Amino acid sequence: MKEVQGKTAFITGGASGIGLGIAGAFVDAGMKVVVADLRQDHIDEALAAFEKRGQRASVHAIRLDVTDRAAMAAAAAETERVFGKLHVLVNNAGVGIQGPFKGITYEDWDFGLAVNLGGVINGLQTFLPGIRAHREGGHIVNTASLAALVPMPAQYVIYQTAKAAVVTLSEGIRGELAQEGIGVSVLCPGPVRTNIHELSKNRPAKFGVGDAFRANESAGGTQVPFPSMLEPEHVGELVLDAVRNDEIYIITHGEWRPAAAARHAAILAAMPEKTDPALVAMIQGRQ
Repeated sequence: MKEVQGKTAFITGGASGIGLGIAGAFVDAGMKVVVADLRQDHIDEALAAFEKRGQRASVHAIRLDVTDRAAMAAAAAETERVFGKLHVLVNNAGVGIQGPFKGITYEDWDFGLAVNLGGVINGLQTFLPGIRAHREGGHIVNTASLAALVPMPAQYVIYQTAKAAVVTLSEGIRGELAQEGIGVSVLCPGPVRTNIHELSKNRPAKFGVGDAFRANESAGGTQVPFPSMLEPEHVGELVLDAVRNDEIYIITHGEWRPAAAARHAAILAAMPEKTDPALVAMIQGRQ
């Protein structure tokens, strides 16, 4: 999608943090953007910011819980009604869930997976048919994390499990969608100035919280101010470039390079070198 001007984008988690940074970059590039977000306070702040920039007409907001499939379908219909055909879908909504692995509960798993993985799946299932139907091409951006690419402590296991699945999902659908003129990128950010740590404000009431995770959420999670912490606007520009150039991986930080290299080296070292030529041919034929 070299030409994005006049095209419409739908961004979940779009009213703050990375999502808002992406929305800003898209609007600056001449796109129309629907920002969907769980929190009304973030929506109000985002719309006020676009109003101040003289860009309010290019932005529409929808309050949305990405785990609610009926609400997602309604958001798709509203997007088409307001701005017409959708070309870019950004499945960005996420929660930085973490807590003691020893005390993890089904409720904690349900919440983390429903948002960080289920939200991406719901976005694809709901919006992709429309992008395919108009046959004008498009692009999908799924937000994962650098935590999906390297080993992490057990306290992040829910978050990492979901984000690793988002990477695999994105890689898996890219080849088929390319045949229809639809690109796929997966965003793997490191430290970015966002509200992802505000778990207690971002957990829908239908998801309970385990006692072991409760203290962490009540304290607002963990947010360490690194010197390399990026502003969301910078990440937005990276995403816009990836959409225009059909890049599969969008990675914000290089500090995880040694850990990623060590992981992949260990995987390759564990693979037997003796291979079946027929099986190799079959695998290559499916790539």
